[in-house]
Order: sequence, then C-alpha cells, then structure tokens
Amino acid sequence: MNHSLRIASVETFIISIPREVPYLGGVGKDEQVNSRGYLIRKGNKTIYPTTDMSVLIKVTAENGTIGWGETYGIVAPEAVTAIIDDVLGPAVTGRDPRDAVVIQEDLYDMMRVRGFFGGYYVDAIAGVDIAIWDLFGKLVGQPVVKLIGGQRHTSIPAYVSGLPGKSLDERVALARSFVKKGFNSFKYHSAVSFDGIVEEMRALREGLGDSVELMVDLHWKFTAQEAIQLVDRLTPYRPYFVEAPCQPEDIEGQAHVGSHIRVPLALGEEWRTVYEYRPRLEKRAMSIVQPEMGHIGISQFMQIARMANAFHVKVIPHASIGIGIFQAASLHAAAALPNVPMHEYQHTVFDRNLQYLETTMCCEDGAFRLPDGPGLGVEPRDELWQFVQKKAVI
Repeated sequence: MNHSLRIASVETFIISIPREVPYLGGVGKDEQVNSRGYLIRKGNKTIYPTTDMSVLIKVTAENGTIGWGETYGIVAPEAVTAIIDDVLGPAVTGRDPRDAVVIQEDLYDMMRVRGFFGGYYVDAIAGVDIAIWDLFGKLVGQPVVKLIGGQRHTSIPAYVSGLPGKSLDERVALARSFVKKGFNSFKYHSAVSFDGIVEEMRALREGLGDSVELMVDLHWKFTAQEAIQLVDRLTPYRPYFVEAPCQPEDIEGQAHVGSHIRVPLALGEEWRTVYEYRPRLEKRAMSIVQPEMGHIGISQFMQIARMANAFHVKVIPHASIGIGIFQAASLHAAAALPNVPMHEYQHTVFDRNLQYLETTMCCEDGAFRLPDGPGLGVEPRDELWQFVQKKAVI
C-alpha cells in the first residue's frame, strides 16, 4: 500500500448554530426550554435542541488530503465525540481509506458482543464512514456516487418537510409560496399539529388543490389500532404516505398498520443497520423506507437501499438537523439507486446552513442538485468555525 494514503488523524468538532425558531416551529403550550437548551415536544415526547447541533469529523491522510463527515449530535453530542476520540479514531488510524466498507464493518464488529448495535455508537461510525468515503473520493479524484455503484441521476426531486406557522392559514400560505418556486410535495409534522392532524391535512388539500402530494409524519404517537383509525380519516385527502405511526420498537404494530391501511406506510429514520430493516421488510411492514444518512453512513445506507430494492420497496431518504455534509452524502447515495422517487428537504435547516459550506449543492425548482467535485463535493467554510463548541484530535 502507498503509505501516503493511510489515515493519519481523526478530529471531531461539535457545532452549535443558533436559530431564532426551534426545529419544527415555535414553542408550544406547556413546552419550555430547559437549562441545557433542550426542548421536549409534548406532541411526540421527544427532546430537541434549540440550536442546530451537529458533530463533524475530519479524517486526514498522510499526504494531507482531508475527508469530511458528519453525524447526529443533536442531543449530548459529547457522547458521539467521546466514542470517536477514544475508540473509533485510533482504530482507523493507519488504515487505507479505499477500504471504506471493510473499515465500517470492522468498526461495527468491535462492539458487537457488548450489544452496541445502535444508538450513539453506530451514529459515531456513520460520521467516520462518511468522512472516509469523502477522503476515498478525493484520493482517486472521483465523486462518491461513482464509487458506490454509478450515477443514475444528477438531481433528486425534493419534498418540503415542515410548514412552521402559527395558524393553518399561515401554513397553507407557506406551502403555496413553495409551489410558486416549483415544489409540489409537502410533509407536515403531527408533533406540532396544534389544530389537529386531520384538520391540517384537510386545510392543505383544500388550499393547494389536487396537483400536490401531501404526507404526514405521525411521530410514533399512536398504537396500531389508533393509527389505523386515524389514517382512515386521512385517506379521503389522498396522502402520498403516512410516516412513523407506532413506537419504533413495535414491529408487530408497524406490520399491522401497514397491512390495514390504504395509504403507503413509510418507516425507518431511527433504524441504523440492515439488521433493523430486515425483519420489517420480511413482514412487509411498509412500502417506503426512510434511511437517515446521519445515523447510518454511506456503507450501511447502500446495503439497506439495495435490500429494500430486492423487496420492491421505495427509498425516500430522511434528512434532519445537520450542517449539510451528511445531506450531501445522502444525495450521492440516492443518485446511485433505482428506487428513490424523492428526498426530504428540511428547508428551515438546509437553506440557512448552506452558507457555511463550499459546495454547488442546492435545492431549487423542486429538486436537489448533486454537488460537484471529487468526494462529497462539500467543504466547511471558515465562517462555520465560529460555532465550534469542542475540538479533539487523535
């Protein structure tokens, strides 16, 4: 092996970008921000940061080439950086980044017998994996999409995710403004459907007409039977899909909902490996999977998507809080696949944080444009580093 290609160092950075309005919209009734800057949404009992929190990973080769990765760091990001600093970073130092899939599998195996097949440990692997793929692409002068199977698309249709507004009229008006910009697919979040989930779907359908696609994220709020009853009420408004009706661990409930509703069911943003996807696919629990690149990394993403294709299931990638590096990785993966009709567009996060990246990646006229250049085609700009909370070097 050419020793100049070996990984020489791994660095981690916690990024916290202030925002005026929290993710998903303003603070609801009986909700409050705690002393650590977190907000628990009453609508889905889930904790969120009030800033855009993320963890960046910098992997540097012996010859000075740099690969960038990103993973979820939206809650207790120090847990992710500690795993990388203490466990993963030393394990990949000296490895050949062109062995990206092998390295990902080796990192997963290291803690398998201790039961760490999910959570922060796999999130940490995801960030390192993305960085290594970026480094691999730069070392060979090729975009990542060319290295993971070949490029089918240069752009990916986008659906608008989240319609923050204080009233239904404001939310419909916001959606209409996106229609004027070329977008025709929208998802709203039940955790902040303060006027009612069915009422919001009705208002959007009546306000936007029959030419748009509507989706709803149910945020794991319901039992299987409750979800079936709710979807029955939503069905006349022709949802393109309903998402996450039951608690994530309720495999039987997910399968029950999937087999008893007349609307496509989308699941998977919280699952991190093929081992979590496989039993749901075998049970035909859903017709759409939503892998989240920030949780799983490129190597696992491609395994999951290929498995989904074998079950004739569509892939509509999830995208949440991030700087945009794992978003770029998700677009590269989506562009290589035959079963991706669209990709989530978190406009309140993606648009505002794009200013901190050097990239041609953008979302306009209803679609994401794949970034140009070798690797992922994204580089942090100097302006980003003002938001660093912590830095560690291996």
